[in-house]
Parts: sequence; structure tokens; C-alpha cells
Amino acid sequence: MRRAARLLLSVLLLSSASAVAQDAGVPAAGSVLLRAGQLVDVKAGKLLADQGILVSGERIVAVGPWESLRGRPAARVVDLSSSVVLPGLIDAHTHLLANIPDTRDGYTLVLATRGPAYRALEGAAHARATLLAGITTVRDVESEGSGYADVALRNAIAEGLVDGPRMLVATRGIAAVGGYLPMGINPELTAVLAGAQMVSGAEDARLAAREQIRGGADLLKVYADWPDRKVRTSRPTLTVEELRAVVEEAHKGGRKVAAHAMSAAGIVNAVNAGVDSIEHGTDADEAALKAMASRNVPLVPTLKALLGWAENATGPERKIADAMLEKSRKLLASARRLHVRLVFGSDPASREEHGRNAEELVAMARLGVPPAEVLRAATVDAAALLDLSSEVGTLEPGKQADLIAVEGNPLVDVAALRKVSLVMRAGRLYREPVSSTGR
Repeated sequence: MRRAARLLLSVLLLSSASAVAQDAGVPAAGSVLLRAGQLVDVKAGKLLADQGILVSGERIVAVGPWESLRGRPAARVVDLSSSVVLPGLIDAHTHLLANIPDTRDGYTLVLATRGPAYRALEGAAHARATLLAGITTVRDVESEGSGYADVALRNAIAEGLVDGPRMLVATRGIAAVGGYLPMGINPELTAVLAGAQMVSGAEDARLAAREQIRGGADLLKVYADWPDRKVRTSRPTLTVEELRAVVEEAHKGGRKVAAHAMSAAGIVNAVNAGVDSIEHGTDADEAALKAMASRNVPLVPTLKALLGWAENATGPERKIADAMLEKSRKLLASARRLHVRLVFGSDPASREEHGRNAEELVAMARLGVPPAEVLRAATVDAAALLDLSSEVGTLEPGKQADLIAVEGNPLVDVAALRKVSLVMRAGRLYREPVSSTGR
């Protein structure tokens, strides 16, 4: 009781002192005033010239014309008058613990030779690279065989032990028996070497969902379909009943469900089961997109791998690549026409890809999505999918001070996001220009 009383007294004294300091015009400790040459209003898709952003602690206090804010007290002033400032980006499809060699048996090799502890350390390195690239929040959709190591990484970042983006994690992922990697291994090892938690039947799926929620999952990830070599396309794996069991358990606990679904049938099954997002959606047809639109289920298209492969394709592969790119253009155009929200997700799988998340935004633009919509997909719409609209996604008073600066205008050329000169997450500067102080 005495300790509680002393603590309460200390809080009251500190609050009183803070109020006196503010009344006297003394800057709050750790406060930062940033001058933005131009600021992106991501909701309106336009630039605002010569703006100021006042940050105190983890939060934005004020945003407005520089002349109205330049006199506000701050412990530090950062001059970004030659830069474009926008909200920190939100990548809704990452795998920070993934570093898979691009070989036939690379996935199996990782599961067989790297334990969760080492994978978590790899994830810490990937998290830092991701943050320095301007990604201040991620939805990490499955730990790729490293169990609950993503929970440990999320917590370590939240506690300040390592640098990284704010994380929402899906832990192990849920797939039908035989419906996820690795394939072609000794059958006696399938229970040991598994990229996801394998289930069979609705009650098995329900148990997996409960176990993962207990293990610390912020959301759940399901594999609604998987490629079948015999038919050379993806086919549904989890049944609607299995998918619905996962969704029911997730929604009861206030969590969402992301569904890997590439086939039209897999997408429709997932949507009918009540999932909250479709990942990839490669073969979505008009009916599948209409089903998504009717339930306001967004699409996270993950395009950069395709574009990267297509740009380097030669010979006979060139025609295949061109056809696949055209298919993706039509998919995005149809999704936009039917008002299916697009959300940014870069799907990195190797050390080289972590920190190059902006390539996905470039891919979206090159495949026909206007830059203003690309920015919304990485801010406003991504925040809505993650249920974080009150915290991140725009630069407004009261929200988390997550912001980045670039030298070019991303509303004209999204490629400007490839090179970020300043990164602030929750009021802390992780990257800034060499010379940035002044009034």
C-alpha cells in the first residue's frame, strides 16, 4: 500500500511539473518539430506544401502549415524542407523469419538445419532492414516452420530489445494435411519438418486455431488452396467447414484471418467461410472478385516476385512472362473496377528481399495501379485491414508518430519510395539525413 501511495504521488507530481513546463513554453523532453517541404495527404492523394509536424513522445501533437507551428517549443527541430514526408508504410504480408535459398530443396534444408532460436535472430536482422526501408508496421503472415519465434521477435521489438517495425504475427499458419511445404520428403518426417500446422477436419482446425491464439497469435493464416502439379494449377485444400472453424475461433477472440488463396474456387471457399483478406489471388475470376467485393474482403496481391522474374525472362520464358504480367494487369483492373480494396504486401522470402519491400509498390504501379492508390494501399487501407486506423496510416494529431521522408514525389513516381532518407516510428528516429537540424 505504501509503495502504491508513493507511486501515485510521483505520478501526480510529474503530471503537475509537466503542466507547468508546458504553460511556461518549455519543450517537453523528447519532443521533435519536423519541417516538411511537402507532406502527402494519403487520403486525398495530394501534396501539401511547407508543413510542420510536432511530435511529443510516441504521438503526433499537431500537423499544419509551418508558419503556424514554427514557434512551438520542441527539444529538437528537424529540417526536411527539401523532402516529401508521408506516413510510415504498412506491409501486410511479410515473413520476417524467412530466409529460404532459391533452390529445389531450399525450404526443406532450412527446416532441417535451422532451429527457432537461429531463425529468430535472422528475423531480428530482417526486421531492422525492413524498418530502415520505411516500413513501420507489418502483418507477419506465418513463421514458415519456426513455430512461435515470431511472437518472441514481436515482443522483443515492442520492448526495445531490437529495432524493427511494429508487428502483428500469425505464428504457425494452418494448412490441410499435404497442403503445404515441404513436399517430397520422407513420410516419417512430415510431423517434424512442417512449414505450417497441418490439420484434417473441422475440429482439428478449431484446435489448431485455439492453440495458436494461446501461443500469442494476433491473427491467423490459413492455406485455402495449394498448387497441384498434376493439374498444373492450385486446387482447394482446406474445406469450407475447416476454414469456418478457424474463422469462428479467430473472430471470437477479436482476431482476423488471412487466407492464402490463388484459385478462384479457393478464394470463394475462403470468402464464404468469412476470412478477412485474400493473399495473392492470382487466378481470381469475376465471380471470385465479386464475392470479395460483396463482403468487403481486400486483396493483398504480392506481385514483385512475378515482375522481377518477368523482367529477366528470355527465350521461351519471355512469352510466358508477358502472358502472366497481362493476367496480373487484368486482375488489378478488375479488382479496382469492382471496388475490391488493394493492400500492400511484399511477401519477402530471403535475406536479400527484406528491406526491399518498396519493390512491391513499384510493381503495383507498373501493373496499372495509380500512384495515389498505391500509397493508400500501403497506408490507409493497410491500417484498416490491421484494425490500426486509430493509430497509424495517416499523419494526424493523436496518432502514433510513424513517418518517413523521401526525396522524390511518390504521387508521380512510386519508385521514390525505394530510397527513404528518414524513418520515425513511435516518435523515435531510426534514420535521418546527415544534416537535418534547423528552424
